[in-house]
Amino acid sequence: MAHAFTIGVEEEFQIVDPETWELRSHVSELLVSSAPSLGDQIKRELHQSIVEVGTKICANVDELEQEVLHIRRELSMSAERVGLRIAAAGTHPFSAWKDQILSPGERYENIVEELQQLARSLLIFGLHIHVAVPDRASTIELLNEARYFLPHLLALSTSSPFWQGRDTGLKSYRTTVFRRFPRSGIPDEFGSWSEYEEYLNMLVELHCIDDGKKVWWDLRPHPLFGTLEFRVCDVPTAPRVTIALAALAQALVVKLYRLRRNNLGFRLYGRALVEAMEASFAQVQAQVVSAPHAEPTSEAELAALVNDVVQRTRHQPSPMAPGLTEPCAQPVRDP
Repeated sequence: MAHAFTIGVEEEFQIVDPETWELRSHVSELLVSSAPSLGDQIKRELHQSIVEVGTKICANVDELEQEVLHIRRELSMSAERVGLRIAAAGTHPFSAWKDQILSPGERYENIVEELQQLARSLLIFGLHIHVAVPDRASTIELLNEARYFLPHLLALSTSSPFWQGRDTGLKSYRTTVFRRFPRSGIPDEFGSWSEYEEYLNMLVELHCIDDGKKVWWDLRPHPLFGTLEFRVCDVPTAPRVTIALAALAQALVVKLYRLRRNNLGFRLYGRALVEAMEASFAQVQAQVVSAPHAEPTSEAELAALVNDVVQRTRHQPSPMAPGLTEPCAQPVRDP
């Protein structure tokens, strides 16, 4: 039976005052209000002015669309019942991180103890997209190749130009804030799953991390779910953007996997180059640049690709994006 590239997303939202629109550290009230409708699909985050929600595992984009719309609707109504509102953007435009209350719990206390002000100032809101992958070997191959597309996904999601009352001049200041964290950004290329495990084990032995959950790359193998987790995106304001980005991420994974099945592989680019692209994409949104030797891709073309992917995945649980075709593919060499 063919592997089903199931998908799911997690979104982080702002809890705000309905009159002043300032952040409010009232996640506990929101959790109680939303428990009957959302159950364990909603949880607190490091700051009590952040709430995270997650979809169920979805077989295709139709299911994901229903989940995203249902969760956002229920979350909004739950907030209104306790005199709050929900906002969606990668950063809050004027509330200061120093005014926010941190969440209780050993996990959060450990993070703050380890990272101090880096953790306290991490007042950002992201979208995480999970795509199920067939096996560990494929996970690493897909991780290496999909890194190239992280700047493109970021450019399509940017929603955080403001920070503590200032226009930063960037489209995604959330990206800049998160880059202060260790083990964030673009991952290195790994030769195999065993090499990746050796890396994690070494970090544990050196007391850098407790487990793989403290690796916060823009794209990572999730330590528990058996997915590739795309973590590069700002949380979109519009739900249709979340759905389209998830469809695009799923299509990219499927396309790259099918290339491998046909003994082809997408050209690998070094981390330094992808990081430079990502920094550029976080600054501007008007023109999307491409790596050398690849076809230039405009933002309009990427938007058209997203639309096409969404239409195809309404009928195909395992879509293949038509725009990601063979000019950048090359034969996989046997070791």
